Amino acid sequence: MSLALAGTGALAATTATVQAAPAAPMAKPSGPSDQAQIQALEKGLNAGIMAKDSKKVMSYYARKGLFVFDVTPPRQHVGWEDYKKDWDGLFAMFPGPLTNEITDQTITVVGDVAYGHNIEDGHFTAKDGTKFDLVVRVSDVYRKIDGKWFIVQEHVSVPVDLDNMKPDIMSKP
Repeated sequence: MSLALAGTGALAATTATVQAAPAAPMAKPSGPSDQAQIQALEKGLNAGIMAKDSKKVMSYYARKGLFVFDVTPPRQHVGWEDYKKDWDGLFAMFPGPLTNEITDQTITVVGDVAYGHNIEDGHFTAKDGTKFDLVVRVSDVYRKIDGKWFIVQEHVSVPVDLDNMKPDIMSKP
């Protein structure tokens, strides 16, 4: 009986010690300021798109290590300069009015890395005045570099109807 009581006492002492010990410091969760900074990044990027300003657009992408799958050929863009040429080409192809709306945006921050996705509904005007509408899915990976968030990886796509192998450029849910 004294052995049983001794065991119970040891358990109680251990429990009391564990409860009394200060909690180990936890990793600092990313606060709303990180999410707000990334939302501001996306808003600024979209303003650059609508202004057809590739310099402003590219200011939101990392200068080093950028990798992009875009909706247009080529299959991939490696590096900042390569992707800037893609934006320059898009704006040259559609010099008329351009609008782009971002919806269904999600952003998840984990330390100095974040990821998110959204739907973008773009309306473009070609040189001859022809209107072109396109809804794309965009997934981004962000990295905080020297205290500022940048896109380091991007994937832009449209679904494909496998029955006819044609892109679904209006991409309805």
